[in-house]
Amino acid sequence: MSGPRAASEPGQPWIPVLAVVGVGLIGGSFASALRRAGAVGRVLGVGRQAASLAQACKLGLIDEAATLEQAAAQADLIFLAMPVGATGSILAELRPLLRPEALVTDAGSTKADVVAAARSALGDRIGQFVPGHPIAGAETTGPEAADPLLYRGRTVVLTPLAENALAAKAYVTRAWERCGARVLSMEPDVHDTALASVSHVPHFLSSVFMWQVATAQDSDLRLALAGTGFRDFTRIAAGSAEVWRDIFLSNRPAVLAELREVKAALLQAEQALEEADGDKLQDFLERAALARRFWGSRSGLS
Repeated sequence: MSGPRAASEPGQPWIPVLAVVGVGLIGGSFASALRRAGAVGRVLGVGRQAASLAQACKLGLIDEAATLEQAAAQADLIFLAMPVGATGSILAELRPLLRPEALVTDAGSTKADVVAAARSALGDRIGQFVPGHPIAGAETTGPEAADPLLYRGRTVVLTPLAENALAAKAYVTRAWERCGARVLSMEPDVHDTALASVSHVPHFLSSVFMWQVATAQDSDLRLALAGTGFRDFTRIAAGSAEVWRDIFLSNRPAVLAELREVKAALLQAEQALEEADGDKLQDFLERAALARRFWGSRSGLS
């Protein structure tokens, strides 16, 4: 690999050609943020739905729709923003098409399985793939949901590989920084364990609770009375079922381990309520409230 291509003259876009596979909330926001920063020249969009690609063109997220082969022939950076379950097959298609200087990165919410799939699919070209995960999102989907400010102030995790050249890691890091993100590096397993706790299980619980309410015999009454607490707790349940199905299955061991810990905590709280132990219940609630306030003040996401 000769190294990623950058603009050869001052004032030119730093990434001459970007290809986005999956121009929805995540992919569309990446393209939009880089365009807003003046960091990208042409943007090619690749996807399964012609209507979505046409809408992405209309919104200015991409300059034109392309096949995967066309994108690989032109792109300097290829951003994979589709469900993690499709990563292996897309990379296998890309392997014979990639130019030596091109780089590929992804937005997959799980990393150990993505790295394994990438190694199998890319073989000796694995150095051209720099795994990543932007910790940002919304319950909305599709090109219309794209937001150039989505990543501003948010954290992006890279799990770089031993085969990645320093220039490749720096190139992807710079791309995310131009989107306004903070970039951290960690091992794939560490990422997956932490994200199971603070991202995957919250979505799992939100979806299960929403399902339970929606299937109750008096669901219409419950939903008519629901307020902001219900809204906030169930907001993420409106996300893409396909995306989250793949996340849960891809990170199944870590999610299951975290669910067991949640069950144990729920049992403690349930027992305090069952026994009408006000002191124990208040202590439980106060610890949770203090922890939430501290996190909110420190993260700025309260």
